[in-house]
Amino acid sequence: MSEKAKNEQSDHRDFTGVGWASVPFHRGSTGDEELDRRISELVADWKCGQNASLIEEMIITALKLGHDEVGVGELKLLNRALKEMRTAENVFHPYQHRRKVSVYGSARTDPSAPEFKAAVEFGRKMSEKDYMVITGAGDGIMGAANLGAGRESSFGLSINLPFETGANETIRDDLKLIDFNYFFTRKLSFVKEADAVALFPGGFGTMDEGFEQLTLIQTGKSTVVPLVAVDAPGGTYWKTWKQFLEEHLLRRGLISEEDFYLFKVTDDLDEAVEEILGFYRLFHSYRFVRGKMVIRLREALSENALARLNEDFGGMLEKGRIEQTKALKEEADEPSLFSMPRLVCSPKRRGYGMYRKLIDAINKAETKTAVK
Repeated sequence: MSEKAKNEQSDHRDFTGVGWASVPFHRGSTGDEELDRRISELVADWKCGQNASLIEEMIITALKLGHDEVGVGELKLLNRALKEMRTAENVFHPYQHRRKVSVYGSARTDPSAPEFKAAVEFGRKMSEKDYMVITGAGDGIMGAANLGAGRESSFGLSINLPFETGANETIRDDLKLIDFNYFFTRKLSFVKEADAVALFPGGFGTMDEGFEQLTLIQTGKSTVVPLVAVDAPGGTYWKTWKQFLEEHLLRRGLISEEDFYLFKVTDDLDEAVEEILGFYRLFHSYRFVRGKMVIRLREALSENALARLNEDFGGMLEKGRIEQTKALKEEADEPSLFSMPRLVCSPKRRGYGMYRKLIDAINKAETKTAVK
């Protein structure tokens, strides 16, 4: 199988369907049957297809905001946020079949610094594996990662700041450069579009983005993805950070030992790249359906491998066993993934570090093809 084929994504990426807290859709109402009918007719005239009910719900919500007499400042915020999210969706949509890695790091890093050179090389290596790189569009580490990946394989998510210096040379004036006014809409794109995360040394912003990624994964509000903290060769930035977590968070019981499965610290670029690529060796993706975790695989596992998973990970299940099956009928909304074999189980509603450990075990497991 080619590297490109291995990295192909679904044509339907439901960011809301990955966690226990996913809320089922229920169409609302204005409370006025005639007005509801007019809204439905308007949406039908606009030809919104299978998304008509969701568009109707958004219109109803907007009308209710007007009825609630929400202040103009709040309405401006909501309006601009929705527009920014729409713009980002339109930019990313043509590239939905390619996997992407979000790269964070300082804008102040000098091109002569070993961290800068490491980020350039990391971007190059990921691009060679058909991954696209998402950065904050600035200089320093961000510019280095874009430089390594090249313009064709780069996205830039710029933020409007009083001291903004503009986008880096690689992504400047590119159609894949998006300007955001709000950090929260920008952060949503970083998380929603990424299949992996790479942290390079940085300041408050890098720490904020790294901890947010970990928090969202730890709480099940976003998918478990490979997160690698990359030092320059011989560097100690992330090693010291990990030591802080061990001595001041883990020791006090503020985090769990299994949380350390959610990330990897390394100063070896090849190891960093393999951490990402290896995550998708057999594992493709997962979602929750009626309380069950459905794990999509590139190949079916052997019976021995399945038995070993049940033996090693039975403790993380709420009930039952890990079963290998075909797609569930509720997954019909993802037709491009429907033919993939599945593992289905009922895991406990916490401990996403163990989810990551399970995925690692799956990627090392024996397949039915290998047995033959």
